This record gives sequence, structure tokens and C-alpha cells, in this order.
Amino acid sequence: MDKTPLRILGIDPGLNHTGFGVIDVLGNTVTFVTAGCIHVPKGILSARLGFIHEQLSRIVSETLPTLAAAEIIFLNTNPKTTLLLGQARGAALASLASRGLTVEEFSATNIKNSIVGTGRASKLQVQMMVSRLLALQDQLQPDAADALACALTCAHSRQMRALGKEGSVNAAAGRLRTSSRSAWERFIQSRN
Repeated sequence: MDKTPLRILGIDPGLNHTGFGVIDVLGNTVTFVTAGCIHVPKGILSARLGFIHEQLSRIVSETLPTLAAAEIIFLNTNPKTTLLLGQARGAALASLASRGLTVEEFSATNIKNSIVGTGRASKLQVQMMVSRLLALQDQLQPDAADALACALTCAHSRQMRALGKEGSVNAAAGRLRTSSRSAWERFIQSRN
């Protein structure tokens, strides 16, 4: 068995703040590596997009991921906001692609369902479950938590694909959703 972990870089692109999170996956073991947030300075759009590209390239050089994961953007009610977010996401994806990384993409609903057990989870629920799943003591920045959630979803997705058809049938039947929901309910009860 190969003892080299799969290192996944998750990103949560944004024009003001781009979250990143890195995990190592070896079999069923997931280990936290690092996480943080790129705070993009105000200025002209092209300079801001270039900053995102440069900073993600630096993070890739420092962490050496083998795979990347990103959230698929949703359509905002404000078309201008959606367009700006799409440009920030494009700069991030171009940075990862220029470093030779494959990027797997997941919807926000898919990520929330994978981490919390429901696609309607709040940002706080995602943040708390990411901390719990990775046994982190410190509070994560929301953008970093979202990036780690994306990386964890990528890891879960790859495990499900490895299980093949049987795993897909079990997931479709709701068995995994039920166990995730039960874990979340136990966690909430333990906090009361």
C-alpha cells in the first residue's frame, strides 16, 4: 500500500478574501496541514486579480498539493457581484492550472451536505463541523473553514468513487446522510 498521502488544497475564492485550506488524506485518515485567508488589497480590478493569482501560486509552492478543490459559484441576485466573484474565481483557477493542478469542483449544497449532513447548513455549522472533523482547537476564519470544507468534500467524493457502484447506491439511499446527520445532532446535543 502506498504510504504517500494525497494532499488536497481547497479554495474559497473571493475578490476581498480568498480562503485556502490544505489537508492530507491517507486511506481513511485526514490530517490538517494549514489554512488561512488571502486578504486582497483594494485597488484596480486587474491588480487585485493578479494578487490572488500570485498569492495562490506562492501557497502552492509552499504546500505542494497534488490536487485542488473549489466551490462552484452560485448566481447572486446582483449580476455585478456574480461577475466580480467569477473573475476572482477565474484568477484562482488559472493560478492552480498554471501550477499543473487538477481542480475538482463542488456546489455549495454538495459541500454542506458532505460536511454537515444537510445542504441547508449555515456557515457557522460548516465552520464548527470542519473544526470538529479536523480536531482543531482554534477558531477558523469563515473563508478558511469553507476552503477546508471544500477539500474535505473532495476527499469524501474520491472515497465514494473508489467504493464504486455499491458506494453510490448506499449514498443515494441516504445511509451516509443519516449517519452524518446523526453525528451533527449528537454534536449539537453535547454543546447544550
